[in-house]
Amino acid sequence: MNSRLKGAGGERELSCILREYGYNCRRGQQYCGANGDADVIGLPGVHIECKRVERLNLSEAMKQAVRDAGAVEVPAVFHRKNRERWLVTMRLDDWIKMYAESRREH
Repeated sequence: MNSRLKGAGGERELSCILREYGYNCRRGQQYCGANGDADVIGLPGVHIECKRVERLNLSEAMKQAVRDAGAVEVPAVFHRKNRERWLVTMRLDDWIKMYAESRREH
């Protein structure tokens, strides 16, 4: 499968899953294709890099997410291989902040 098609399919798949959880998500580049846009949009405050590949350079994917997220969004890489579940990779300090905030809300 063409890597571009596989990537777009992964973005659609992830968007659909996030919608099932109640988030109004869609592919970020489907309309404008601008560089630096999140691959999937609809999670306020989170910049999603979506990677649907068998071999992922996670460090490079995270660098891309950090670079494109800017100062206001939390960078996160959502990724999966064939026949495996989706995973999310974040920087530890970002995860700690999100976790602490969710604990305060409860």
